[in-house]
Amino acid sequence: MTVYDNSYSRFVAWAKILLPLFALGVLSTLFLFSKQIDPTRAIPFSKVDVKELAREERIGSPNYSGVTQDGAAISIAASNAKPDPENPQRMIASNLVAKIEMPDGGLVDISARDGEIDSAGQIARLEGGVDIQTSSGYRIRTAALTALLDKTDIKSDDQVTAKGPIGTLEAGLMEINQAPDGETNYVLVFKNGVKLVYDPEK
Repeated sequence: MTVYDNSYSRFVAWAKILLPLFALGVLSTLFLFSKQIDPTRAIPFSKVDVKELAREERIGSPNYSGVTQDGAAISIAASNAKPDPENPQRMIASNLVAKIEMPDGGLVDISARDGEIDSAGQIARLEGGVDIQTSSGYRIRTAALTALLDKTDIKSDDQVTAKGPIGTLEAGLMEINQAPDGETNYVLVFKNGVKLVYDPEK
């Protein structure tokens, strides 16, 4: 029979019994009162269809660059692009930014929400709201336009609005192409019912 000769020895003996019991009580409480985990809510923000991503061919940050027959340098960049299921040589792109540097020193910057680049047909179509900025000081807005990739030829599909050095204007059509005389200079043409609000201060 064990004999305890002092209070410290008695305390140690009781602690050996009570502490494991207390720990067991804490663990059982954690299991009893813990919330059940719903595995479907483990990552609530993940809504990506992994199978769809695996099936879909997509290129991130693609770039196209080339030189036209008349010597203009064209570059087109996009946030992403994917092949057209009906025509693999046509790319469907989003958030496009295009730059055209002409031999006479002129620059044209174009941005659009959506677009298509047809490498076989040498044509690019931009739509979804197109902004055009020229080095001659014109800021042009239109719904969609078509640009050739083998020569400098840009045409809006429909009506345009513009602000420039002489004021603001509206027109049924806009074109940017090489001058009719065949020289290495380029012209910006507004036509089909042009309405100009002239600003004499400019």
